[in-house]
Order: sequence, then C-alpha cells, then structure tokens
Amino acid sequence: MRLTLVRPNLGDYRSSDAMPPLAMGILAARAPGWDVSFFDEKAEELPEDDRPDLAALSVETFTAHRAYAVADAYRTRGVPVVMGGYHPTFLPDEALQHADAVIVGDAEGAWERLLDDFRVGRLQRRYGGGNETPLTDYRLERSIYRGKRYAPVELVQFGRGCRFACDFCSIHSFYGTSLRVRPLDGLISEIESLPANRLLFFVDDNLFGRKSDLLALLAALEPLHRRWCCQISIDVARDEALLDRMQAAGCRLVIIGFESLNPESLEQMGKGWNQVSGSYQRVVRALHGRGIGIYGTFVFGYDADTRDSMARTLDFALESRLEIANFNPLTPTPCSALYDRLLGEGRLLSPQWWLDPGYRYGDAIFAPRGMRADELVDGVFEARKRFYSWRSIGLRVLDGEVPFSPFHLGMTTVGNLISRREIYKKQHRLLGT
Repeated sequence: MRLTLVRPNLGDYRSSDAMPPLAMGILAARAPGWDVSFFDEKAEELPEDDRPDLAALSVETFTAHRAYAVADAYRTRGVPVVMGGYHPTFLPDEALQHADAVIVGDAEGAWERLLDDFRVGRLQRRYGGGNETPLTDYRLERSIYRGKRYAPVELVQFGRGCRFACDFCSIHSFYGTSLRVRPLDGLISEIESLPANRLLFFVDDNLFGRKSDLLALLAALEPLHRRWCCQISIDVARDEALLDRMQAAGCRLVIIGFESLNPESLEQMGKGWNQVSGSYQRVVRALHGRGIGIYGTFVFGYDADTRDSMARTLDFALESRLEIANFNPLTPTPCSALYDRLLGEGRLLSPQWWLDPGYRYGDAIFAPRGMRADELVDGVFEARKRFYSWRSIGLRVLDGEVPFSPFHLGMTTVGNLISRREIYKKQHRLLGT
C-alpha cells in the first residue's frame, strides 16, 4: 500500500531555511510494508495528482490553513487523510473537519494502531499517543530526506519536554511535566552514522532538562569531536563548569530565549527565572568567551512593553554582537496559557487567526496594552530589518566577540543571509496561499 507523508508550508512556496523534519522520518520508520513517499512544501512542490492509499500531514498552527487546503484536495481525489502534530492535538475537532482521523500527542504507538486499523478497514476518528512512553524504541528513517534542498545541518533528538511552563509556549500543554531522554547508546550510534563534516542540531525544546542527563550526553559527545548546536535555557550560564563541558563537547551555537529586557514582562510570561543567571551581558560574555555563538530570541507585546523597550532590546542584541536573533510579536497559540488569558480578556482581534482569510504573517493577533497594534507590528518588523541590515550583518560577522574561526565565520554568514531572506519573504504573506 502507498503512503504519502506531507509537511505543509505557510503557503504554497519554498523556503530558504528548510531542515529535514524528524517527525516525518519517525512516521516512515514505523510504517513497515508501506511504500512511503514524502513531500516537504518548504523544499519542493506538492504534486497535484498524487493518489496514495493514505496521506498523513504534520500540522502546526501557522501551517493549519494551508494544511487544510492540501487535505481537502487529497480527499476530493478520494484519498483518506490523517493529521497529527501540535495543532491537531490541541484542536482535534477542527482538524477532523478536514481529516478522516487525527493523532493526539506523540505518534509512537498510536501511529502503528492507526495503520493497522486502516489496513482492515476500521479506521477510527481519534488516536491517542502516549506522551509518557519511554524513548527506548526511537526509530528514524532518513532516506526520505534524500534529494531535497535542505540546509547542511543534521537534526538529532535527545529528549522531549521542558521543565518550564512559559505563558506563551505550547510545549508544556503538549507534554505536561514529562521529561524523557533516549538511551545514549542509540543516540551515539545514530550520530556516528551521520556525515562527519555536518553541523548537528539537537532539536530538543530545552537540552538542559535534568543536569545529570546533560552531563551524560556531554561525556558521550566529547570523544566524537563533532560540532553541534542546541536550544537551551539561559540558566545553563549559571554553571561555569557546565559551560566548559559544553565547549569541550563541541557546542558551537546555542539558541536562548532572552525574550525581554523588562523584568515585568519576564514575570508576566512566567519566565522571571531568566534573571537568575545574572545580567544578559554576563551570559553573552560567558558564551562568547568559550567560542559559543548565540541565536537570541525576543518577544514583544506583553503589557509592560512599549516602543521604547523594543528599541532598547534591539540595541542590546546589536551591541552584544549576537550572531543571529529573532524578534517576534507575541503570538497566542491554541491551548497556551497566553491564548486562554487573552481570550478571556476579550483582547484577541481574531480568535481563529490561523484560519482568518485576512490574516497576514506578522500581523497583530491581539490588542496590546503598552502600544497600538500597528505599533507592535511596525516595531517588530523594524527590529528585524535593522538587525539584518547589510551594515549590521557585516559588523557582527567581521567584528564579533567570538574568537575567529573559519567555521564560525561561515556559520554566522550563512545564518544571517538566510534569516534576512526569510524575513522579507514571509512578512505580510497571507497564510495558506
């Protein structure tokens, strides 16, 4: 039987920052006996005449509008559709208007049951994945990524879940308090099978889950002499010895959610603990001094945020010579504490903004308190444009704080060029088209 896996994009266009989605490789590895095809709209066009026995879509909130259009097209051709991912987990009834079945939660276990039921003609409407299931049977089929135009980065996963519950984040809603990691022998074997010259990217929502797990991972990575990057919480910078271990194990870039310079905003988003590591400047120096680049993320729109505080945040990112940065408008996604609060306060401009035919990427989704909605939109886009101006890129690439190395120079240059291109490509785009 033929199975098609699809990752929809924001719309029917290609992206410059596409990386292979591990979720699709996990599904392919757990579909023995199926003839599997995979189409990634971020990297390639989706054929309009594809007629498999079953189509499976992985759906995020920003891609839901496009995903539903793709699903409807498959069903019009007589192809049953199943959906999974964050958005169908949070809004299964909505997804079921465009799908024959949904998986709520992690796919492992539920996916196999779904395929077995489909084979015998007993497909159910909902399947529940076990977010507490140990990751001892982690499987990934990478052959489905071949021939696609992806960034030269190899994605790997150590664990799932995050020990924090930030106001704007959906991770806690999806995983709860669960923190799970893979057995290290399987992970290291997987890494050893990957091209030695490729940068590794740990896709874990927070690599610093439990300190004992992180230390065990670093000890296993150090003999491999691989360069890698990860997402990690800022409190890692409190531990100088831990930073030394990360450097020795090959860490070359960290994605850190600074989010805000405003203590009131940090408290409101449930991230007041960001301040436990000392000043942001100290964190930057601690990482840069060890040759570790920083991809800093910031969010604007909390009640204490103003145009002035947005400008100060941009100044910090520029003066700190952050290698890469992302400035985001506060985005309430379904089932996050932020969404529920703004909905209860009547401040959402469009409660189903992801399906709103008038919503454009970058638009304000709610009415902020410290500025007008249009000021929030303009301020975010201005921060992005200034950070990725040619002058700013040149200063940060050629006069950064990390000791010079050809690898760091190349990584920073490519990351900035891709980020600049995507900013102008996405801004004001209608979702789904």
